[in-house]
This record gives sequence, C-alpha cells and structure tokens, in this order.
Amino acid sequence: MLLGEILHRESIKTALDSTEKFAVIDELLDVLIDAGDLTVAQRDYARVAIIDREESMSTGMEMGIALPHGSSRSIEKIVGAMGISQAGIEFGCLDGKPAHLIILLVLPFKEIQVRVRTLGGISHLLNDDDFRDSLMREPDADTILKLIHVEEKKSIFDGFRHYFK
Repeated sequence: MLLGEILHRESIKTALDSTEKFAVIDELLDVLIDAGDLTVAQRDYARVAIIDREESMSTGMEMGIALPHGSSRSIEKIVGAMGISQAGIEFGCLDGKPAHLIILLVLPFKEIQVRVRTLGGISHLLNDDDFRDSLMREPDADTILKLIHVEEKKSIFDGFRHYFK
C-alpha cells in the first residue's frame, strides 16, 4: 500500500508532544485509537510487536526519518500514523541524527509481501530531501496528505503502483 492510502487526517499529528522514542510510539498508537483505526486491545498487541521490533533493531533510518512498525495478528489491514517533531527524537538513526518525521505502522501478520512492499515504498517516497522538508513545514494534516498524494502520483510511483498494493 502507498502511504497516502494508509494515512488520513486523523492519523497525522503535526506537533508531537513526546520527546523520547517509546513515548512517541505510545503517542502515535493513541492517535490510531483516537482515529478509530485500532481498538484498545489491538493497541496492546501492536505495542508489544513494535517495541519488540525496536528493541531487536532500531527502525531509525537516516535523514530524520524513523519508521517504527510491527506485525499483529489482531488486524487485517495496514494502519499507520505520522508524527512530526521539530526538535527531533533520538531514535537510533543510522546517521546518528535525531528523527523528525516518524511514521508508525501496524501491519497484518500474514501479509509478508505487503509489509515489505509498503515499507520499501515509504522509504522510497521519503528519499527526496525537498519532499521531506515540505512535510516538515506544513502546519496541518490536510496539506500533508495532499503533498503525499501529489508525490505518489509522480511517474516513478505510477509505474510501480501495482507493486505497492
């Protein structure tokens, strides 16, 4: 799935309150509950999966991006939340820099190919410096979603749209 198919207005938080990695994960899981994307019971399973994944290997990438994720048997479709931290959060990123753009995903356990393709597509999408910077500057979720949709409609994604589904 493409990021624009996962996120919606209620699953984007443009100013994270938390300043620590595991608190941010909890905050974004709560965003998913408030958005109606997860139940409290599903949150508990998702949290365990994400924390286990994070403790085994950090999902901090490079260029100010963290992609915490975990697989759960309690969900049937991918759900996700995005949070932005202007100050940055220590996430164990490969380049040693803090993460400013955090995308949390809860993925269905059975859908291995969908998980890999989705994570790869999001990584590819966020590889563009100008695009990442524009996401960081936007004050509202609606504008962020529009930017994501526009970027995903560019020819590089159109040719591979079937791959990300």
